[in-house]
Amino acid sequence: MNTMELDGYTAVIQYNPQTDEFRGEIQGLNGGADFYGKTPDELRREFRASLDFFLQTCAKHGIEPRKSVSGKFMVRVSPELHARAAAAAMACGISLNALVERALRHEVQPG
Repeated sequence: MNTMELDGYTAVIQYNPQTDEFRGEIQGLNGGADFYGKTPDELRREFRASLDFFLQTCAKHGIEPRKSVSGKFMVRVSPELHARAAAAAMACGISLNALVERALRHEVQPG
């Protein structure tokens, strides 16, 4: 997945060969914000403009810019994977939740 980061916000970037243009969509917002550009530099400038406009609009209307998340979610996996993950967690002396959190951190941490 192609992403771009700005001020702690992440945008998913897609290329449209029909228009020869990139489209970015800022993730995790209490609303939608996207932007377009033909070059990486133009895309970065438009990301800044779109994010600034979104944040100003939120401030003007008293809206929290980011969607809130609870920290809880359900994951569906095969019974075989569930059993293997539970065994791996026990072997490490940690809970299954801790094992899943460790795996998620490994996959989504920057760098």
